[in-house]
Amino acid sequence: MDGRRSCAFRHCASGTAVAKIEQPAGRQRPIAAIRHSHPWDVSIAEAQAIQLRLAAQVSRESGIPDQARYVAGADLSPPDGEGLVQCGIVVLEYPALAVVEVKTARGLPGFPYVPGLLSFRESPLVLAALERLEHTPDLLLCDGQGLAHPRRFGLACHLGVLTGLATIGCAKSRLTGRHEAVALERGGWSPLVDRGEVVGAALRTREGVQPLYVSIGHRVDLPSAVRWTLACCRRYRVPEPTRLAHFAAAGKL
Repeated sequence: MDGRRSCAFRHCASGTAVAKIEQPAGRQRPIAAIRHSHPWDVSIAEAQAIQLRLAAQVSRESGIPDQARYVAGADLSPPDGEGLVQCGIVVLEYPALAVVEVKTARGLPGFPYVPGLLSFRESPLVLAALERLEHTPDLLLCDGQGLAHPRRFGLACHLGVLTGLATIGCAKSRLTGRHEAVALERGGWSPLVDRGEVVGAALRTREGVQPLYVSIGHRVDLPSAVRWTLACCRRYRVPEPTRLAHFAAAGKL
């Protein structure tokens, strides 16, 4: 046994938000189950309504197994000269954080850049890359927001609800909410509060560096999200899964 498990995501996408997703050569592994949920080619008002509807499906209870083995990160590149964007997914074996798999998906986003609606621009490419994995991650860390979002449905929430994976949002900048000063030592954190609700945490992952903004994506509670993010941060401010996914998205891994 090599420890690989079949990747069976509940990909709930009907329609597509990309004009074209480039397919690599060779036969792709079949997806075990596809459940249609919503179209991607929608107006801004429709996208906001979808976020509000699906936000009710976010689980704030941890579903991460005690003996989690695979932790993945997702990130996307900026558009190239032709407007094409590449998503990188890197799966690491925990706790060593050794790379076991890298997959990418490249395409032309079909949704405009609208703050608060980036999941409609980015999710189709992330889902396409996830569907190519041979190892199902126990946890997916996203370079983006989760609950720390005006409609409580950032990229990490969207991906978690659509796939059923446990997800965490690990953003480098704050989209909404306020927090008190964060202790300077590694592991210090302060609740991120928006309209009276704790939506995330400002977490210091390295002494003296700017905090990350960590929030629930799906099937995780906030203390677990903070703990797992910190456990995946070794030498750098950002977690290894998303740091390496950044290089994969740029074609450098």
